[in-house]
Parts: sequence; structure tokens; C-alpha cells
Amino acid sequence: MDVTNRLLRVYQIDRQLAGLQSRLRAAERFFAEQSKQLAILDAKHDALDRQIKQINAAVANLENDTRSTDQRLEQIREQMNASRTNKDYKTYLTEVNTLKADKGKVEEDAIGQMGRADELKAELAELDTQRAKRAKMRDVAEAQCNERKAEISGRVEQLKKERIEAAEDVPTNMLADYERLYEHREEDAMAPMEITDVKRHEYHCGACMMAIPMQSGVALLTGQFTNCPNCQCILYLSAETADAITPTSKR
Repeated sequence: MDVTNRLLRVYQIDRQLAGLQSRLRAAERFFAEQSKQLAILDAKHDALDRQIKQINAAVANLENDTRSTDQRLEQIREQMNASRTNKDYKTYLTEVNTLKADKGKVEEDAIGQMGRADELKAELAELDTQRAKRAKMRDVAEAQCNERKAEISGRVEQLKKERIEAAEDVPTNMLADYERLYEHREEDAMAPMEITDVKRHEYHCGACMMAIPMQSGVALLTGQFTNCPNCQCILYLSAETADAITPTSKR
């Protein structure tokens, strides 16, 4: 087996690893997104809950003010009944009217606050429904993520061992060149040389689709390490292409 085919084995393992890890990353992204959306709903829930508690506290204070006003009105009425002069009576009456007006404003404010609390409670109920649905989606996403991890863990470890073994058959300098290419180009680090016109000996790169000189095809047939002159990816021959361009006398 020539060096290109040995390197191709490393490349094929890298692509298998990338495919498995890509599936896991997709599952992890989905889980992360569902968790993020659930956290947003939780934050909204907490904010609404705080608002409702603040309003309830405000309403309780207004109700206390109303009770205090009622107590004061009762005291004034007793004082009015015991008043000895018309002047005292009018003074108490003025205070009664003022307290009643203030009480009306307090009660109106309390009603408004309670109405707002009811609106917020309705929003909270709707939010609870959304949260329950999102929590289910998050749980499904988590299960899928864990399933993917369990599904590929054994295969990933096996492929990593196979890659180490395959890489040992490739000269260090060529492996380093390939790994630099793979880091930047990934699946385009290697590409097949493809036939454009077999009779005219015209070929092109399977990565960049640019024309490749006939000499590159000859080099590949003789097992030489060959880069695409255009995109610099490492070229290789598929069995079908090799058979198609091999002279009949050499088959």
C-alpha cells in the first residue's frame, strides 16, 4: 500500500470521528438551547412572582390604611355625638369628609392593584404552561444527548485506537502536512482525482473542481504523494478511477 492510501485510511477515520462527534455536538446544542429557553422562562416566572408579591403587600398595606381610617371615623363619630358646640361638630364633620375622601382613593387604588395582580396571575399561569412544555422539550433533549454520548462513546474510542495504528504507517512529515491541512480544510484536506474525459486524459480535483494535469494522474498511479496544484489538497485515486486510467497493457 503506497503512502497516499495509508494516509487516506487516516483521513477516512478522521471523517468517521468527525461525523460521530458532529451528531453529539448537534444534540448538545439542542439541549443547551432548550436549557437556555427554560432559564429565560424561569427568570420571567420569578419576575412576575415578585411583582405579584409586591402588589399583594401593597394591597395589604392599603387594607390596613382602610381599617385604620374606619377606626378613626368611628372615634370621630363618637366625638361628634359628644360635641357640645356647633363649631366642634363642624370640625369633626370636616375631618370625617376628608377621611372618607382619602378612604375612597385608597380603596380605588387597592382595586386597581388587585386588578393588576389578577392580570399578572393570568400571565403567570400562561407562563407555567409554556414552562411545562419547554421543560418536557429540555428533558427530551437531555435524554437524546445522553443517548448520543452512550451510542458513540465505544465507537469513538475504537476509532481513536484505529487512527493511532493507521497514523503509525505514515511518515511523520507527511502526517504533519496532512494534519495541518485537515485543521484548516477538514473534509477538503483530501480529495479524489476525478475523470473529466478519459480519452483526452483530462482530470479534475474532487475538492476545487479545477483541472489537474495528466502528469498528476500518472504520479498517483505510480504511488507518488501528490497535491492538487490549485487548492493544495492531497489527491488520491478511487479504485474505479485507477482502473479507468490504467493503460490496458498494465491491467
